Amino acid sequence: MSEKQNDVKNLGRRHFLRNSAVTGVAGAGLASGFGTGALMTSRQAQAAEKSAIEVAPGDLDEYYGFWSGGQSGEVRVLGVPSMRELMRIPVFNVDSATGWGITNESREVLGDSAHFLNGDSHHPHISMKDGSYDGKYLFINDKANTRVARIRLDIMKTDKVITVPNVQAIHGLRLQKVPYTKYVFANAELPIPQINDGRDLESPEKYATMFNGIDAESMEVAWQVIVDGNLDNTDADYTGRFVASTCYNSEMGMTLPETMRAERDWVVVFDVEAIEAAVKAGDYETLGDSDVPVLNGRHGTRFTRYIPVPKNPHGLNTSPDGKYFMAAGKLSPTVSIIAIDKLSELFDDAIEPRDAVVGEPELGLGPLHTTFDGRGNAYTTLFIDSQIAKWNIADAIRAYNGEDVNYLRQKLDVHYQPGHNHASLTESKDADGKWLVVLSKFSKDRFLPVGPLHPENDQLIDISGEQMKLVHDGPTYAEPHDCILLRADQLTPSRIWSRDDPFFASTRKMAEDDGINLEADNKVIRDGNKVRVYMTSVAPQFGMTEFKVKQGDEVTVVLTNMDKVEDLTHGFCMVNHGVQMEISPQQTSSVTFMANKPGVHWYYCNWFCHAMHMEMTGRMLVEKA
Repeated sequence: MSEKQNDVKNLGRRHFLRNSAVTGVAGAGLASGFGTGALMTSRQAQAAEKSAIEVAPGDLDEYYGFWSGGQSGEVRVLGVPSMRELMRIPVFNVDSATGWGITNESREVLGDSAHFLNGDSHHPHISMKDGSYDGKYLFINDKANTRVARIRLDIMKTDKVITVPNVQAIHGLRLQKVPYTKYVFANAELPIPQINDGRDLESPEKYATMFNGIDAESMEVAWQVIVDGNLDNTDADYTGRFVASTCYNSEMGMTLPETMRAERDWVVVFDVEAIEAAVKAGDYETLGDSDVPVLNGRHGTRFTRYIPVPKNPHGLNTSPDGKYFMAAGKLSPTVSIIAIDKLSELFDDAIEPRDAVVGEPELGLGPLHTTFDGRGNAYTTLFIDSQIAKWNIADAIRAYNGEDVNYLRQKLDVHYQPGHNHASLTESKDADGKWLVVLSKFSKDRFLPVGPLHPENDQLIDISGEQMKLVHDGPTYAEPHDCILLRADQLTPSRIWSRDDPFFASTRKMAEDDGINLEADNKVIRDGNKVRVYMTSVAPQFGMTEFKVKQGDEVTVVLTNMDKVEDLTHGFCMVNHGVQMEISPQQTSSVTFMANKPGVHWYYCNWFCHAMHMEMTGRMLVEKA
């Protein structure tokens, strides 16, 4: 039996996905001289020489990875290459461990959207300066409730959450790269009537969606641009002028068949400088109750250009050399390469929109997202083929110009049906081509069965050499939608809290108004039926081991952790009241609840802190009204 026949036979459990597709791709590769050696199956990759990925106990990883939690609404922090989960950062979800969504501080951050109990976090991206990660913030979207959040990377806590007006379903999100992250660019995907107050319900021709520029420091929406079609993914260039977004449903259909009629959709390119100039000049409108500047970016306006690409495009990624936008075809086997240096001519109407496309390599079935190694190679996920395609950008452009050149370098099986992929430092100019993470939507039989709801699968691939090598499988929950990697030395997390940190400034202000010294006082302040209980904690004891309130009182417990030893976290849990919170060293946290039931109610430290941790308790005595 030939090597090729062996490879096909050993597809085994993957036959249900694409036996015929694999045969077709392999045949095309052989015909072009691509050869079976480059079409590595997982069996071949695992038999290849193993990469040095072991991170021994006590050793630290080279990279931080930030994973979106998908439907869980959170962000996960992993070490790479160990793939050890280090932390979960609650963002759009309620988190019992930390009290996120329960504490007063977290509810203040969540603002008017604090009543939502769900989130759908998709795209995590790190702030930048001069095209390099600055390690200051991580931003992420909530598609479910049209929000964008900012996480402070020094404390790994969400510090701002906004709801974007006039739109629904924030999906694609990227950041301005140079000279610094002034804007968070956010695509609203689903069109709605303008204004969406009950009018035009049955008039889809009056629906629209928008591209949004959010001020990264103030976390306020700076401007919005109305477009034709549904916006999907987005990325920015390295000049600060252009941002591009994939855009599907040019038909403005309301059903699946209606959104599939056209043979082409678009990549929409936005001229940020022109948008800023119009806003500065007051050349905009506002909608409804919102005072956010809204500009018309439909076909034929000066703020946008629409570049036709195969229908229903998906991923949009900027090459780290700043030369190209890459739009993945999804329903086409191609990736469209758009030359950024041609966009000025495009906006001057000196060239036609398709003239900005300088390459369109055919890669396989279901291309979704592209990442880069900084050495001129691109890596695209093929959803239907369940593969990663490695291809050379320069060769793909030469082939588009008619040269007889093979741009495909390798295809590697992944398990199964990959969505996003991400290579180390790839969204910055510093892409180093060491590691690639692929986030697969299905795991099937890769792990022990856990019932009808299967885990999904993160896989780590070594891309430091000529051949990709699959080196790690890891189950993940809920949806590992996207991730981003930066070097560990680009991030400087705090070890303990600063006492004047703005994260709990409102709580400190409340204490000052009550005449309380948070570092010393253990007191009860009564204000009618509102009771504020201030206490300190030093392992293994609360500064106040009992306090008395009346039935029906609104009780706010403010706890300050006076321990200065890093990792000595305390908790506060009031039994049978549905409240608990984490208080790390030198942190102040507060939580408010109703004392509705008379009697004795114990509170305890719910984060292990000391050999006498079990004894770290107190009583709330509730008198009958």
